[in-house]
Amino acid sequence: MHPGQNPFHCQICGKSFTKNSHFMVHKRSHTGEKPFRCAICGKSFISNSNLTSHRIIHTGEKPFHCETCGKSFSNNSNLVVHVRRHTGEKAYHCELCEKSFITNGQLKAHQRIHCRESLFHCEVCGKSFFRNSQLTIHKRVHTGEKPYRCEICGKCFVFNAHLKSHNRLHTGENLFHCELCGKSFIKSSKLAIHQRIHTKPYCCEVCGKSFVSNNQLRTHSRIHTGEKPFCCEICGKAFVTNGNLTTHKRIHTGEKPFHCETCGKCFTSNDHLKTHKIVHTGEKAYRCEICGKYFVSKTNLIIHKRIHSGERPYYCEICGKSFVFSSNLTRHKRIHTGEKPYHCEICGKCFVSNSNLTTHKRIHTGQNLFHCEICGLSFIENSRLTIHIRSHTGEKPYCCEICGKSFVSNSNLTTHSRIHSGEKPYHCDICGKSFIKHSNVVIHKRAHTGEKPYHCEICGKSFSVNSSLVVHKRIHTGENPFHCEICGKSFVENSHLTIHKRAHTGEKPYHCDICDKSFSVSSSLLVHKRRHTGEKPYCCEICGKSFVNNSDLNRHERIHTGGKHYRCEVCEKSFVTNSLLKRHERVHTEGKPFH
Repeated sequence: MHPGQNPFHCQICGKSFTKNSHFMVHKRSHTGEKPFRCAICGKSFISNSNLTSHRIIHTGEKPFHCETCGKSFSNNSNLVVHVRRHTGEKAYHCELCEKSFITNGQLKAHQRIHCRESLFHCEVCGKSFFRNSQLTIHKRVHTGEKPYRCEICGKCFVFNAHLKSHNRLHTGENLFHCELCGKSFIKSSKLAIHQRIHTKPYCCEVCGKSFVSNNQLRTHSRIHTGEKPFCCEICGKAFVTNGNLTTHKRIHTGEKPFHCETCGKCFTSNDHLKTHKIVHTGEKAYRCEICGKYFVSKTNLIIHKRIHSGERPYYCEICGKSFVFSSNLTRHKRIHTGEKPYHCEICGKCFVSNSNLTTHKRIHTGQNLFHCEICGLSFIENSRLTIHIRSHTGEKPYCCEICGKSFVSNSNLTTHSRIHSGEKPYHCDICGKSFIKHSNVVIHKRAHTGEKPYHCEICGKSFSVNSSLVVHKRIHTGENPFHCEICGKSFVENSHLTIHKRAHTGEKPYHCDICDKSFSVSSSLLVHKRRHTGEKPYCCEICGKSFVNNSDLNRHERIHTGGKHYRCEVCEKSFVTNSLLKRHERVHTEGKPFH
């Protein structure tokens, strides 16, 4: 036979061979015939040489060793290919584009790109492939077959390469090392991606930010374009990445596929699980160079640094307010739109954020996950426990720069700061009145609606705010938990104790800007100012007479109704007001009243 002659031709695909034995083996790729069967696992092969190579999997024999790294292989051809990774040799060149490859098989598969030749077709979906091995792997998408199983944990894989990488999780073996920082990786692909951290070759033309991969750059570009190509079919919400959409869908399905092996808690995303695991390990690997504080994740460190720099990169287009977090801006916008996308399935109440809904659900379940080790009190949120602990330690880490007053929480400081700035960002859409806190608007609106959702279980009386109910219950229990250290007198509310203490100190912090008269309580100043302005907002519906305060109106109305609610225990005489009763009682105790 002359050199270059291939006398054996395949009539199906036109391929030629120098030996009849090679031609016979090739025919079996078309007929599907696999006459060589493994006696141990039953797997069949086209050629005896393939069967011989396969048997080594069962024996574990790897007689061919790499002299550079010591890695072993079951056949010599794999060793030859592997050695080229060390030498960088790519002996097979494409004549059309001059691209080079380590193996002849890789070159042939590449050449089909130029000729658009796809010899291997999937009978199920019609998809075509350059190589039979690619078709074999693709078919597993339809069959669900995962033939490569981990002997340690039982997990199965579509690719043998994936199994090999997975096994390194158990062995702790990291074969691929970064020469710049020394970090090691299980897979060469992960090393290649990591090495871009040092170079970041993909740059955004709009803002100049650099990225490790082209895929990351594409995703980032959508921030500038506003493009959100991945849309939820259930609620219509759109997302920048498919991964974010997948995680979002779990809100609707309730699926939480990521489980903590330590405490059993479940999460919608792997990132949330990783962050949670640090609660158990206590690991905080990221350190702030300015203040020395440590953080669980790099993202948290970046956000923390904005406290030092004062950077607030996220702006509301409606009111101009800026935020440290993108998520805070998203929640803030819902104040303008009124959107509350998170619904409680039990009571139907709606919430601005998912975290608020999760916290709310614990009211129905009675679940209090966070316990104070000092007093045993339980809380539905960890943040509330942190603030509560400061009541024991006396710590008030948030200080007002204007007046120096300190607060237990940052939210309290923010609310307090509005006293100085005069800002009242929360408005009643019924009467237009403005408030410092959102909770004050909610309570105020009940004055319009008449809603009183908090009920006393003993007497049935209802209240618009829970704090009023708590104070009211003390009438039944007789509890006065707030004690004056000077005279020992007890009070139902802490605010009453604060006002009482001023009787001892003589403090009158509320000043009239018209006559300079001072008062110990703000309500007294408010009533006093009406004497200057002549305002009498409380009007009798029967005779039309007006009064400065509500208590004067109540006393007046008893003239019309004849109501005398204050009775003398000695002679049972009744009076319209408590002051008249007390004056009368002096007749019994001292013989005559004081004039």
